[in-house]
Amino acid sequence: MSRVHDALRRAEQMAATPPVQPESAPAAPPSGVPLSGAPPAAVPTEPVRPGRRALVTPVTGLLEQVQQVPFTPAPEALLLDQNRPQDAPSEEFRSIRTRLNHLQTLQPIHTVVVTSPSPAEGKSFAAANLALAESHLAGNLTLLIDFDFRRPVIHNLFQIERTPGATDFLLGNAKLADCMKRVAGTNLFLMPAGTAVKNPLELLNLREVRKLFQDLPQWFNWVILDSPPLLFSADANLLSTLADGTILVVRIGSTTIDAITRAMQSLCENNVLGTIVNGARAGELYSKYTYYYSKYGQESVPEPDGEPEK
Repeated sequence: MSRVHDALRRAEQMAATPPVQPESAPAAPPSGVPLSGAPPAAVPTEPVRPGRRALVTPVTGLLEQVQQVPFTPAPEALLLDQNRPQDAPSEEFRSIRTRLNHLQTLQPIHTVVVTSPSPAEGKSFAAANLALAESHLAGNLTLLIDFDFRRPVIHNLFQIERTPGATDFLLGNAKLADCMKRVAGTNLFLMPAGTAVKNPLELLNLREVRKLFQDLPQWFNWVILDSPPLLFSADANLLSTLADGTILVVRIGSTTIDAITRAMQSLCENNVLGTIVNGARAGELYSKYTYYYSKYGQESVPEPDGEPEK
């Protein structure tokens, strides 16, 4: 029995004594607290490419850094005026805007390239007015970029400086916020072409271009890009592979069926959203909308033949 009592006594003593924990690695200190007085380790950052300066712009506060400019379009630009919404061209671009916004509800579309088969078919006119139409919606932040580095015209349409612009940012010579302008009192942002470059296609092949396409939807609901014609350079073909969609602009009486066919075949991606037909006679648009605005409270406007609408 004594041995039984001795065993019970030893068991009670073992239960009262806390067990010895095995040796293990020391627990990590809370984030930001150094070990043994050592300075905290530096946060690793993406290495800077040799020969290229790091021009980092924080995601937050980017748009607040953009300089504002007044809306002073060139007289010959024929840009939409938000104060004259009843103009027939405004209604046409609002219709295109409605279709694009509907497509955006069905699939993630934010970056759109506007191009044409050949020069002088109105692609820059269409890109600028489409961006204006989108920016007229409340809260619909829109960016218009001139990616036609060969014959840029967006800076002329809005009468702003060409530099700094897209090429300056892609080459690492300017920050993103410095390469944009905001039209005062609107949701429209502009990025002109920037400094002229010798070989635009080589510039468009930089990884910075792809990164820019990926980052811009963080700030803008729509990014509209004016690009060179499809049949005169490979720039638009490359840009169309990076963007979410492509819009083809053709001109009545100028663009041929053969040109449209070759332009469509040249596109590497099947992401054509639609076609804008440019060059319709002013009388057709005029007669189409004057009845509606004169019927519903607007000032009565006579038909082109001089007879009022009945």
